[in-house]
Amino acid sequence: MIDFHNHFLPGVDDGAKTLEESIEMLKFASEQGITEVVQTVHYQHPKMEKKNVDYGYLSKKIEELQQVLSKKNINIKLHLSAEVFYLPNLLDLLKNPLVTIGENKYMLIEFYANIYPTNYEKEFFKLQSNGITPIVAHPERYRFVKEDIDILTKWIERDYVLQIDAGSIIGHFGNNTKDFSIDMIKKGYVHLIGSDAHNNKKRNFCLLESYKILENILEFEDIEILKNNSNNILHGKKVQNLNSVIDKKNSSFNRIKKIFKF
Repeated sequence: MIDFHNHFLPGVDDGAKTLEESIEMLKFASEQGITEVVQTVHYQHPKMEKKNVDYGYLSKKIEELQQVLSKKNINIKLHLSAEVFYLPNLLDLLKNPLVTIGENKYMLIEFYANIYPTNYEKEFFKLQSNGITPIVAHPERYRFVKEDIDILTKWIERDYVLQIDAGSIIGHFGNNTKDFSIDMIKKGYVHLIGSDAHNNKKRNFCLLESYKILENILEFEDIEILKNNSNNILHGKKVQNLNSVIDKKNSSFNRIKKIFKF
């Protein structure tokens, strides 16, 4: 498995604080069957004031941590990217290799949880016109999405990629967010699952646990789509839309209704 969204690099944002904590997190990830992880450092978020997000600096820290993992026989390959906080300047950031992933074809973007992002469609269109697909980080945690789930239909139609936090599925952000996440998944409003791991306690890597829950909701092929999409993004390939379980059942039922006219 590949974990696409996490904050394991020590001391760079609000994620892991120490090297020891990073190692514990990645060891736990490896025990779940995770083989590659993409560190997505918070970028241009208000919480990152005075933080060093220089690409060269972060690349060096990734290399150093990779060497430590090798010595400890923790078989995880590390990658570097960012979780970009939405501002109307996304096109101006593209010279920085940190802000994109998958051969510069994807950008992971987060919004304020309780504030509707004005003009984001225009900014996203500019990205797409330059060959970059926006990945919306954890939409299940945004109030404006919960208040109007139909916005997700528009996002799917516009070819945005939607990433749900594994912790949301498990219930780490409360039952309301958990229920909303499951509803999104049943309706096909998701392309990939990311742990959004921040520490070695309550917000650790939890992909395996989330996929076990999804085994009771999705068909095997749909779970494989989610797993393969993480790999596709990492290598700059197109993602596959998840078919809605509810729609499948409804479509089958409607066909039977037409045949028997009831």
